[in-house]
Amino acid sequence: MNKICVLGAGSWGTALAILLSRNGAEVHLWGRVEDGIEDIKIHKENRRFLPGVELPDTVFPELDLKASLKGASIAVLAVPSQAVRQVAGQIKEYLEAETVLVNVAKGLEITTTMRMSQVAEDVLGKQIRQRYAVLSGPSHAEEVGRDLPTAVTVAAFNKETAYLVQDAFMSPVFRVYTNPDVPGVELGGALKNIIALGTGIARGLGYGDNTAAALLTRGLMEIVRMGEALGGDLRTFAG
Repeated sequence: MNKICVLGAGSWGTALAILLSRNGAEVHLWGRVEDGIEDIKIHKENRRFLPGVELPDTVFPELDLKASLKGASIAVLAVPSQAVRQVAGQIKEYLEAETVLVNVAKGLEITTTMRMSQVAEDVLGKQIRQRYAVLSGPSHAEEVGRDLPTAVTVAAFNKETAYLVQDAFMSPVFRVYTNPDVPGVELGGALKNIIALGTGIARGLGYGDNTAAALLTRGLMEIVRMGEALGGDLRTFAG
């Protein structure tokens, strides 16, 4: 059975662990909070972050980072974007030479404005580039955990890496499309949060559909312009 390590036992990490397990993998779900991991073990459910979704028998909650990564074909980095540098530093001595690193955090590092692939290279070295992928797209954790239809993109510098990740995550209800544009996919995933927040604020202030539509259409154009300026491909931002 293919072993996959998911780093981060929050809602997204747990949902992806469930998905990968349903796809036939042995999944080791690593977390840093002992009480949280023990609770998941006892109840076979992440009651704090993904309540109501039972974990399959092939998801193993772990506190031991070295054991979680040992023999893993893929390591999924499912921590908040501002924690990626720290966790990448923790896994550096245990990450095996053939293990593919898949980042699923959507954001830029605040202190450096680096994309997550740049953070990974900065911490793990240039050699990680050929084994790095980013998985991104409109995907709520609770819907993935409940096996509702979802479509995402996986981007990698190495097309074989992209295909390996696509094969691991693809299911009848979780569609994975490959893309060679790592900067574009990372930037799209990070910058769309600004539009989402702005639209939510506008709704909260009582503004209507016109305002929301303006934020969406003009915001998308700004994402395209900024994304292209920072090295992304125009076509990536069109979906």
